[in-house]
Amino acid sequence: MKVNVHAVNFNVDKKLVNFIEEKVIKLEKFYDKVVASDVFLKVENTSDKENKIVELKISVPGDEFVVKKQSKSFEEAADLATESLERLLVKRKEKVRAHS
Repeated sequence: MKVNVHAVNFNVDKKLVNFIEEKVIKLEKFYDKVVASDVFLKVENTSDKENKIVELKISVPGDEFVVKKQSKSFEEAADLATESLERLLVKRKEKVRAHS
């Protein structure tokens, strides 16, 4: 699976990119038909501490899952997003298995 990390309006640290890639690649354990994934990192201009947004888009045959999480760090938001996608992919796998 190819993981594309896009940082919107800032330069992203290589360590952060590696962290996110590892997290996203682990999702293949739950559903092996993942085609591609895009991760968008955004910083919202607010006085709020939780201004880091991670938007995770995963493409599977015939569908696309998008999860958007906001937190005080990109790592935490990436954790939350991958956990949500994990549940979605497990549901999807069960649904596909039920139909075949």
